[in-house]
Amino acid sequence: MTTVAGGPPSLYSATLRRSFTTGRFFLVYGCVVSSLLGVALAGARGGSFSASFPLLLPIFAVVGSMGGLVIFANDRLKGVLEYLLAYGMTPRRIFLDVLQTALTLTAIVLSVAIALGVGVFVARGHSLTLELGLLLAAYAIPMSFASSAFAATVGMYWTSLSSPRSGMNSPIGLVPLVGILPAVATLAVIAGLGIGGQLSPDRFVAVALGAAGLVALTVGILLLSIDRLLRREKLLSPA
Repeated sequence: MTTVAGGPPSLYSATLRRSFTTGRFFLVYGCVVSSLLGVALAGARGGSFSASFPLLLPIFAVVGSMGGLVIFANDRLKGVLEYLLAYGMTPRRIFLDVLQTALTLTAIVLSVAIALGVGVFVARGHSLTLELGLLLAAYAIPMSFASSAFAATVGMYWTSLSSPRSGMNSPIGLVPLVGILPAVATLAVIAGLGIGGQLSPDRFVAVALGAAGLVALTVGILLLSIDRLLRREKLLSPA
């Protein structure tokens, strides 16, 4: 446990280490499937890789980031959060530790997938294009982080306010679907703006970054509202 100057202690390092074991399925799934997709598209003819790979990355990044939420749900069920609250941790600090973990796991998925996908793409004799750079830098990367943060924050609220459930009916099973909503909505807006002609690069960048910023703002509001919307008792074990 490390202590943040002027604030409550942080368990980010411990949470991240535990997510590599307890939530390893999600991380491995996100890395493997996104990498296989990138390699497959890199070998396809035409512009499949540049046009499709960056658009699909946020989906797998969200799935790969679920390890932090798994730790949060397990700790609430087993009474660990109750113990942490008794020793001075605040709900906001707990949320921030899980959020940092989710963002770190997202960075791992993106690093592996982009390195392999782009590496194979270039190795097959293709050249890097402005379209690919824009899609990665202005959409895939910021939207992946924003969507993962959104999924983690909504998932923690959902887990805290709901009764324990297992399988796909649990928040962990359903939150990835919630997490990909910002990406799907953004793509729908971009497609709508592009009807009747190709969307200009500057408008694409504005829409993509604006959407990611809006999602990030929503996450920030939810984090700032923890004390008002979420009572400490909700983090106690329901057992």
